[in-house]
Amino acid sequence: MKDEQHYEARLARGNVVPTLLCGHCESVIPKARIFSNEGDRYQDVDCDTVGLCFADDCGAVNCCDNAMKELDQRQQQAVV
Repeated sequence: MKDEQHYEARLARGNVVPTLLCGHCESVIPKARIFSNEGDRYQDVDCDTVGLCFADDCGAVNCCDNAMKELDQRQQQAVV
């Protein structure tokens, strides 16, 4: 197991475009840096989706599962 700290990404409030924020520094996690964590496990963290912070002074590994679940719930509520 890697000796890295993992953080919990969160969904930004009030944005028209769904945006995930780093749980460490609150920088935006670009869509291109969000990966499915299946098979051989891209990162050694117990979550299905990981986001890598793009900020130069951070670079944290974020679990995005709860943020993605919240996004799905928001989209379902918007349809109703």
